[in-house]
Amino acid sequence: MARGRGDGEQKKRLVTWIVVLAIVCGCLYIYSRKGGTSALEYGSKSLRKLGSSYLGGEDDGDEASNKFGEDLQDGVMLKSIPVCDDGQSELIPCLDRNLIYQTRLKLDLSLMEHYERHCPAPERHFNCLIPPPPGYKVPIKWPKSRDVVWKENIPHTHLASEKSDQNWMVVKGDKIEFPGGGTHFHYGADKYIAAIANMLNFPKNILNNGGRLRTVLDVGCGVASFGGYLLSSNIIAMSLAPNDVHQNQIQFALERGIPAHLGVLGTKRLPYPSRSFELAHCSRCRIDWLQRNGILLLELDRLLRPGGYFAYSSPEAYAQDEEDLRIWKEMSALVERMCWKIAAKRNQTVIWVKPLTNDCYMEREPGTQPPLCKSDDDPDAVWGVPMEACITPYSDQNHKARGSGLAPWPARLTALPPRLADFGYSNEMFEKDMEVWQKRVENYWNLLSPKIRPDTLRNVMDMKANLGSFAAALKSKDVWVMNVVPEDGPNTLKIIYDRGLIGTVHSWCESFSTYPRTYDLLHAWTVFSDIKKKGCSAVDLLTEMDRILRPTGFIIIRDKRPVVEFVKKHLSALHWEAVATAEAEGESEQDEDDMVFIIQKKLWLTSESFRETE
Repeated sequence: MARGRGDGEQKKRLVTWIVVLAIVCGCLYIYSRKGGTSALEYGSKSLRKLGSSYLGGEDDGDEASNKFGEDLQDGVMLKSIPVCDDGQSELIPCLDRNLIYQTRLKLDLSLMEHYERHCPAPERHFNCLIPPPPGYKVPIKWPKSRDVVWKENIPHTHLASEKSDQNWMVVKGDKIEFPGGGTHFHYGADKYIAAIANMLNFPKNILNNGGRLRTVLDVGCGVASFGGYLLSSNIIAMSLAPNDVHQNQIQFALERGIPAHLGVLGTKRLPYPSRSFELAHCSRCRIDWLQRNGILLLELDRLLRPGGYFAYSSPEAYAQDEEDLRIWKEMSALVERMCWKIAAKRNQTVIWVKPLTNDCYMEREPGTQPPLCKSDDDPDAVWGVPMEACITPYSDQNHKARGSGLAPWPARLTALPPRLADFGYSNEMFEKDMEVWQKRVENYWNLLSPKIRPDTLRNVMDMKANLGSFAAALKSKDVWVMNVVPEDGPNTLKIIYDRGLIGTVHSWCESFSTYPRTYDLLHAWTVFSDIKKKGCSAVDLLTEMDRILRPTGFIIIRDKRPVVEFVKKHLSALHWEAVATAEAEGESEQDEDDMVFIIQKKLWLTSESFRETE
């Protein structure tokens, strides 16, 4: 009997527990559905518990017109955005190898196609906020950041051990230090750069050669110490590397405040116009330059200016074993047919120089390989355009001028770019553009001044750069600017490079080729209006901007009033804070109804991050 009574009591307790669990689960479900806020709100509470800077402020746009949102989103206004899984803290949607595996793309690994851009279909967009890693801190400020970053911001130390004998980076406590070494320059990039200048007989062993050498492409850049040390010589490098086995090298470069971009010499042209760089550099970059009839070397040739240099530091340049000698012999024959000449060769480094005119090309024997590109080939068309194994000849203007005709830096920044006439722009239009953007930038800084100090900003992106005058107006600031030109508009990027600036072509209907949390300031001039015309998602653009913006970073939106009101409706969902709103000064009828809206991204952590940092 006692046993039966005990069984009955156990059953009653079991039923009670089941009922209680059902009620709890129901309450949790209702709570989670209420505004979809659980993960992010818990994260923000965690941040406050940590005593970090959680910038307050609620959405002040609840009463705003949603016309822009209705046009783009069929009347659905997004009130909350979920947080991505912590494992997605370094997601680059168009360079996501998981996407390649999941969609079973058939790619040629030998041609590096798996490192090229492959963007998800709209239905596979991430549509969530990328969380920072556990223990994330506001990055160390430039110029100190060139040499040291917080370890927790990029918690990957495998390169420190893998490259320990080459002085790439060293882990010291809660920081990672960068001694300035590289695979080829263990004793420091500064000495290596001076040695290259000495080989070229440049005055005082300074590589900028009196301002005549300004833009550099560093291929296979590692953690970009070469580009970082060039900055003190008023040289700006586009440090380029793929998201490969050393996948965080570009992330380290940008965390350090050094200009860098994810990309690969694969099957598509690099997203830069012809004749953009005075120097291309490869130091142990592990590229097979002889493959496919020298197509990769011919891509560098397209990008080099008349009289531009290719500095190549590699075993083939000096080793005496049979395989290296074979490669050196074949490579020497190839560049000779391309009309390159050896400018200098010393120890482990050879520097070739590109011709100033078309004379050598015209004097080659008929049938010489590689051929000249066809006359209808546009050397500045780069968005998704396959590489061609051909030599890009100079325009008649370049041929007659025996060079690019560019002024030395810094005069180059404001001098009339030689290729301005390609767009039918007059000198007066160019000068007016500079004047307009100088005033606009001054106004921006007046609005930002309560929130920033001289060292607050370092990595800046102009999302629609036009002629590069926004970047030019920042010349007195200690920043660098990634100038982005739309893929379907006038390719003014060549004017931007002719001004001694750098940038890339991109479509804002897709994700940008950079890591999360890599820019301090995004400038969006009519970008939202532009993507509306293309039928792309404004909400996707908002989450992409959040992905690439550093916590506590800023966004400047200059667009029509409905765009600003639309963005205001999403501030709480994105955990952004309104800093300033102002009427834009109108320079033309097209500028009527324009607004300037400045936003700051808040710093938040997920509950997972908080638990790991406790």
